[in-house]
Formats: sequence, structure tokens, C-alpha cells
Amino acid sequence: MAGVPIPRSFRLLEELERGEKGFGDGTVSYGMEDPDDIHMRNWTGTIIGPPNTAHDQRIYSLKIHCDLNYPECAPKVHFKSRINLACVDQRDGRVDPIKFVMLGNWKREYTLEQLLTEIRRDMSSPSNRKLPQPPEGTMY
Repeated sequence: MAGVPIPRSFRLLEELERGEKGFGDGTVSYGMEDPDDIHMRNWTGTIIGPPNTAHDQRIYSLKIHCDLNYPECAPKVHFKSRINLACVDQRDGRVDPIKFVMLGNWKREYTLEQLLTEIRRDMSSPSNRKLPQPPEGTMY
């Protein structure tokens, strides 16, 4: 049975359980947008901006959509909070898979936790760490 992929629903239930229990240092979190969504498609995420950057102490809200092809295909990620990042479309907050390597080169093994952690890491990159940010609390 080695190498048999975990079914989508089991995978998402594992991710939900991990998200509900909390993990890491608390700088990223996620959960279901609607607990009654039996297909587990719509999620919310939160990222606390990394220190010593223009994002320091800011709290960013995101929406994540896992279509029925997840985890084979990458989720769609949109910031709800306004943010200035090289990989984010300023018109609608979408994280562009062409500009964000993890989404563009998605692997089944990646998780929502890893995705949010990588977005947070990108905030600290030399190209993003000092970018002027919209007023805190503004939304797309």
C-alpha cells in the first residue's frame, strides 16, 4: 500500500485537525470558513507579519479555496487584507501562481500550513520587506 495517495477528504480532515489544534509559533493559522461545507472547499487563513519588516505586527486575513482537485492542484489564495507584495495582484488580492513559486510548482505533499508559512517567509524577502504598505485594516 506504500505510495497510495490519501483521499482528498481524509487529507483535508487532517489539515483541519492540525489547524484547529494550533501549531508552530502561532504566526500563521487557518480553519474552515463554513463548517457545514461538506466538500471543505473554503478556508480562512491568518498571517501575523514578520518582525523587522514593513509587515511587523500586522494581522493579514486570507481566503483559500481548495477545489475538488486539491491536493493534486494548488488552492486559490486571496488576501482579504490589503497588502503590497510582489506576488499579490493589487486589484483583488489574489496570490499569483506565476509570481509565487510554491503555488506555481505545487506538489501534492504541500499543506495549507506550509503555504501560509511560505507566504509569511516571502514577506521577509529583500524584495518585499521594505515595500510601503496600505493603511492597516483596509480590505480588498
